Amino acid sequence: MKRRNFLKKASLTGVGLAVSSTTVIGCTETPSKEKKLVTTASETKTTLPLVIATWHVKDATAKAMEILQAGGNALDAVEQGCRIEEANEKGQSVGKGGLPDRDGNVTLDACIMDKHGNCGAVVYLQNITHAVSVARKVMEDTPHVMLAGEGAKQFAISKGFNPENLLTDASKKAWKKWKVEAKYKPIINIENHDTIGMLAIDKNGDISGACTTSGLAYKMGGRVGDSPIIGSGLFVDNEIGACVATGLGEEVVKTVGSFLVVELMRQGKSPQEACEEAISRIVNKPNSNYKDFQVGYIAVNKKGETGSYSIHQWFSMTKFQDGVNEQIQSDYFNKA
Repeated sequence: MKRRNFLKKASLTGVGLAVSSTTVIGCTETPSKEKKLVTTASETKTTLPLVIATWHVKDATAKAMEILQAGGNALDAVEQGCRIEEANEKGQSVGKGGLPDRDGNVTLDACIMDKHGNCGAVVYLQNITHAVSVARKVMEDTPHVMLAGEGAKQFAISKGFNPENLLTDASKKAWKKWKVEAKYKPIINIENHDTIGMLAIDKNGDISGACTTSGLAYKMGGRVGDSPIIGSGLFVDNEIGACVATGLGEEVVKTVGSFLVVELMRQGKSPQEACEEAISRIVNKPNSNYKDFQVGYIAVNKKGETGSYSIHQWFSMTKFQDGVNEQIQSDYFNKA
């Protein structure tokens, strides 16, 4: 997947010299080598069904669209689409094969939200690949919204999920290389971190969303970002639209970003305008160090219009609509 290309462009000058070769691997391909991408804009098409997701994840959006075309609902689509990336060991940022925390533990966070506003989430989940499906079980089979840690793991096992070692040889090797020279303090935009967030509208016009991640690579043990937090990493309002976030979770949480985007759409802004305004809330905060981190949003409204926007270049959205499964390069704030 190409979704880490933005890291190289947005990194601090000179910081990369102090980082091990492991981290540089994720940034070796330059965007110029990819085929020309479409520049994002608020869309006017209303053809349903529709799927959008963060980053270059055409296999995931294809799976989601397969579910929708077969008559499935948006909730099934986003769950099954996200599971594709959770099982993709080469991605190293979602599910099995995700890069571990500083202690070598792969910990997963995920959430899901349906057309009725019901939601479920898991945080600090270990040894279970499909965190998004566990989150759905939390939503459907418990009176709770969020389960964490060992409790989330035991709940998953009770529901038939098989525990397994999520630390692949490749991720273990990367972690060991990182430990040689890495400092304990996070180096934003150098240590890889990412998410897949997905939104879908089915043939009935109903919206659901999901978000899943292995979080910030080499994070402090126990760290949780925005991805499993309803309102920050994901928010769905079936009357208005939906939004999902990616990037540095701490900054998304501070502005409750996904909820903000949906509320801005409620006030009449297009998905594109709402994403842009939400990014401006981050970069215009007093003493903001936005040049040191990335945040990106994708959004869809009830009419099927979409938008995406990020702080730095090279964030992209995958969109499947009207038979076309395409990667769309996001517009961005920091053009200096």
